[in-house]
Amino acid sequence: MIRVRAANAHIKRTFRPTYAWTQATPKSVFLDPAWDRSYLIYPGMVLMRTTGELVTLIGGSGVPYGFAADYVGGDGFDPLLDVGMNATAVWVLGADGEAEILAPAFDNTQTWTDPGDGTEKLVYAITAGTGRGKLALATNGAVATAISTQPVGRLLKVNSTSKITIGGLR
Repeated sequence: MIRVRAANAHIKRTFRPTYAWTQATPKSVFLDPAWDRSYLIYPGMVLMRTTGELVTLIGGSGVPYGFAADYVGGDGFDPLLDVGMNATAVWVLGADGEAEILAPAFDNTQTWTDPGDGTEKLVYAITAGTGRGKLALATNGAVATAISTQPVGRLLKVNSTSKITIGGLR
């Protein structure tokens, strides 16, 4: 459940686990205190581990760890800053885990084509620029040079221009 002030009652969580009861794990972590909040983090964006239990938004040298569970400034909502502690969570999908991701947690300027023909499309994280942390496909030439070296999931369905469904890696 998201607890927001009345002015932010319209906010929807942008990461929605659909098959997660035994297929995904929300791990307890801490946002790295060195994080300067230079980019907004929405639930569903990709985080990487720095040291110990500290995480930050994925960058060029990072390895994907999981999906952000909390807002960090996105939509003007930053519960970590509001309560004065960096405790948060990161979702790690198992092979049969699934989640819906809403924009802006993924790059909806790309052409996302539903893989209904059985082909597997891997999803990566953008590691640089203004799209840092967002999900992207490797097929977009402009983005392909700034994506994680490892995929973060599989594209299962394109629900709309603002919502996709991803699954864990096999």
